[in-house]
Amino acid sequence: MTILVIAEHATVSIKSATLNTVMAATQISLFGDGQVHLMVMGHQAHQAAEMASHLAGVAKVIHVDADSLAHGLAENVAAQVLGIAGGYSHILFAATAAGKNVAPRVAARLDVAQISDITRVDASDTFERPIYAGNAMATVQSSDAIKVITVRTTGFDPVAATCGNALVEMLAAVPAASKSRFVSSEIARNDRPELTAAKIIVSGGRALGSAEKFADVMTPLADKLGAAMGASRAAVDAGYAPNDWQVGQTGKIVAPQLYIAAGISGAIQHLAGMKDSKVIVAINKDPEAPIFSIADYGLEADLFVAVPELVSAL
Repeated sequence: MTILVIAEHATVSIKSATLNTVMAATQISLFGDGQVHLMVMGHQAHQAAEMASHLAGVAKVIHVDADSLAHGLAENVAAQVLGIAGGYSHILFAATAAGKNVAPRVAARLDVAQISDITRVDASDTFERPIYAGNAMATVQSSDAIKVITVRTTGFDPVAATCGNALVEMLAAVPAASKSRFVSSEIARNDRPELTAAKIIVSGGRALGSAEKFADVMTPLADKLGAAMGASRAAVDAGYAPNDWQVGQTGKIVAPQLYIAAGISGAIQHLAGMKDSKVIVAINKDPEAPIFSIADYGLEADLFVAVPELVSAL
């Protein structure tokens, strides 16, 4: 039993989601005394491949370097994975935007069922995953010869990044897709920590009333704590915060050490994205707000008074 993990990287470094995915692969390998291989695809991503070779639990790094892989185009990445898929019992992706873009293509071409968002490994063919927006957990078993899996990274601790000594093997790229091409990308620049990797997140909801108030009230708190900024779907839909700040089932799944929710009622969609946070602090003037049911600390107060007072105290 050999397991393939598809790495996500920033050309010169491996992204944190990959470390969590490797941990899931390592846990699967324990049930069959198998190996974990890591596939790094890109253009001039040699530094990322070198970093990948030091991840704990990785026996081999497969490095593919080609112009066609420079932008992670899903068609090209999927084709590259399919080229070697036959030699693996499991193929794992992080349940990120990139992973969710490629994994279904690979599963469809292999004619197998994708197992999405696993949070626990019970056996080499049995996994736990959330259903109903995280309100219930299902245990699923797969009899497919090759199991295509996406990993909810908040469910697994990251592996150590400096303990391994894996062999790096170069692999030739398959021909690029002829029906799609990369045109352009617009990358959001942010001086704050990446939302999915931040240890502290400060989130605001629709109760803030406007983009100006969102910035005036929440930004000073985030600055004081060195936190990433998040928002509920309602706040994003209302234009108070950008799309990449959205936390929830249709946004980003986070599990920071501290999550502060101000003016967020706690709709199921939002709770599904942040309920695994280690400490949850909720500020809301509605005593019946659902978010209080999962909060470790709840403050029934007007956020426009409570948040500035909290900033002053800090």
